Amino acid sequence: MSVQTLVVTVCSTKGGVGKTTLTANLGAFLADLGQRTLLIDADVQPALSRYYPITKRAEGGITRLITRGSMDGTVSTTEAGCDLVISDDPSGELENWILHQPDGRVRLKYALKQIKGYDVVLIDTRGAVGAIQDVAVLAGDFLLSPIKPSMLAAQAFAAETIGMLERLRPMQMLGAPVGHLYGVISMLDRSADSRLIASELRRESKTPSRGAISILDTTIPQVTAYPAASTAQIPVHQFERARRGPTPSASETMRSLVGELFPELLDRPLQSEMAKDKEAHDG
Repeated sequence: MSVQTLVVTVCSTKGGVGKTTLTANLGAFLADLGQRTLLIDADVQPALSRYYPITKRAEGGITRLITRGSMDGTVSTTEAGCDLVISDDPSGELENWILHQPDGRVRLKYALKQIKGYDVVLIDTRGAVGAIQDVAVLAGDFLLSPIKPSMLAAQAFAAETIGMLERLRPMQMLGAPVGHLYGVISMLDRSADSRLIASELRRESKTPSRGAISILDTTIPQVTAYPAASTAQIPVHQFERARRGPTPSASETMRSLVGELFPELLDRPLQSEMAKDKEAHDG
C-alpha cells in the first residue's frame, strides 16, 4: 500500500492514440491488484466517463474539483473497481476559467496534494494543446504517453508532445515541476515498418537530449480485444486472460506494463483471479 498517492497523467498532443483505453485499462488492472485507484477524466469529450458503468454518480466532476480545489462531491464509483471524477464541461468553459486565474494551471496539482484514500490517480487528457492539458500534465508525478508506430505519430511525439513539456518546465518555480515522461508504443501491428519505427523511437529516447524521456519495453498490440472490451464496458485483462500465438494476451500486456511502471506490484495476484479460483474450489 502506497505511503503517498501517486498521480500519473496519460497525455499526448494527438487524439486517437489510445489515451483513454490505456487510462481505463491500467486503472482497472491496478484496482484488481488491490490498489485504491481513482480515474480523472480531463478531456472535454468524456470518453473515460463512459468507459465503465457508474454505480454511484457524484454531484460534481472535474469542474468542481479544479474550481473549488476540493474532492468533496466529485467522486463517482464504477463497476470496474476504480473510482472516477467525470468530465462535466462539454462547452469548454473550464479552460477559459483556468486561463483567467493566476494559479489556474497548478490548481489540480494542489487539490490532489490533499487527497486521501487512494494509492494511484490516473488522469486522462484531451488530444490537443491547451489549458486543460497543461493542468493535467503539471498535476502528474510522472507522465505516460501512448505513441502509434507511424512516422507521422513519431514525429508529432518528438516535436509536439516534447515541445509541450519544454514549454511547461518554468512552472517548476510555482512548485509544479514536469514529471518524467514514459512513452508506450500503442496499436503495434506485426508489420516490419511498425517494428522499425518502434526501434527508432527507443534509440532516439536514449540520446542525452532526451534525458527526461523513456520508451517502455512493453508494447500494446493492435488486437480486437481492446475495442471489444471497451464495447462490453469491462476491463480488457478480464476480457482476454489468455490467447494463442506470439502476441501476448491483454492480461499479460497489462501485467508487463504494471511491472515497468510499478515494479513493487509485479508479483501481486489479481483479486478477480483469486475470487474465480475460490469459486471453482468451493464448487
